[in-house]
Amino acid sequence: MSDEKRAVLPATATTGLRGASFAVVAVACLGAAACTGTPSRAAGQGATDAAQAERAVDGLLADYRGRVPGASVLVLRDGRPLLRRGYGLAVLEDGIKATPQTNYRLASVSKQFTAAAVLLLAQDGKLGLDDPVRRWLPSLPKACDAITLRQILSHQSGLIDYEDVMPASFDADAHQMHDRDVLAVLEGQDRTYFAPGSGYRYSNSGYSLLALVVAKASGRGFAEFLRERIFLPLGMRDTVAYERGVSSVAHRAYGYSYEHGRWQRTDQSPTSATLGDGGIYSSIDDLAKWDAALYDQRLLSDASRALAFAAHTPTDAPDVGYGYGWRVTGETLWHSGESMGFRNVIVRWPQRRLTVVVLSNRNDPEPYRMALKIGDLYLPGSPVRAH
Repeated sequence: MSDEKRAVLPATATTGLRGASFAVVAVACLGAAACTGTPSRAAGQGATDAAQAERAVDGLLADYRGRVPGASVLVLRDGRPLLRRGYGLAVLEDGIKATPQTNYRLASVSKQFTAAAVLLLAQDGKLGLDDPVRRWLPSLPKACDAITLRQILSHQSGLIDYEDVMPASFDADAHQMHDRDVLAVLEGQDRTYFAPGSGYRYSNSGYSLLALVVAKASGRGFAEFLRERIFLPLGMRDTVAYERGVSSVAHRAYGYSYEHGRWQRTDQSPTSATLGDGGIYSSIDDLAKWDAALYDQRLLSDASRALAFAAHTPTDAPDVGYGYGWRVTGETLWHSGESMGFRNVIVRWPQRRLTVVVLSNRNDPEPYRMALKIGDLYLPGSPVRAH
């Protein structure tokens, strides 16, 4: 299960706990950088001083330090880590620190991997993006006849949200919902929110179904396909689509929520076992390898990457389009991920070869605005590159 039924806040908004303090710290640090009198400032351009930028990031992450649920933060330019560090704890009960190797449940950041799996199979000729979803999942009701894989990738399917119609019998322990259960629930929903292709509605249901399509078209389990075709070829050896009792998560962070005046473990929910919409665990170190692969054809062809990164539809947020597993805002490609006890985001400025990743194991705040503030610290040294 994942997140993001909520509309993305406007770019001028400040979000999350203590959002105002984040803004004050960022402005103060940026002001200090502007007053150093360095040659780069005199020239009006140049790289942000590394030490000042790091201090500014430390200020933005002040609430994540100490014996509290933490975060791992990565800034990449030209594939090189400008900042790579952990804050706070990955496991409160054992005092285990968050590090660059800590693996967090990505929640909806997982969707870019699900979309990549579909695109890989399209490259292989195993499926077509305009295939009706019922070609692969014929048990879906007739209302789904006109829904294509392409529409599901861009949230234009109109599929019913499984979270709204799932039976109460599912729980956070022994009887969690899986992708196959999403299909079973949707088999009883002979309706859609709108005619397929005529609107936009963010759909975890759709991405859970895509995981089943990948399994059927490839002839192997979804988690196995991701591992063999994406994670291992890219050297993402600790990244996993986690299946309880089947796989394990190395260097695992557990999720927490601040309730009744203290942090409490809230790592699992009834929908935490669905894979296609949000079940991948990864670290900032492994995501650096993923980011590198998005610039060339080592995994996806130029045509496939162009499809993934194009805004195929406007969303319900101003100035935000949706590609295949990516949101598109101005020059940025990004996606957040929010689920029980985790808040994550990856923001890419591909024309500047700049990327910011923030992974955290707490229920609040969402880190998108903070990632943009971190990006602002490094944008002066990241000019737009000629193609």
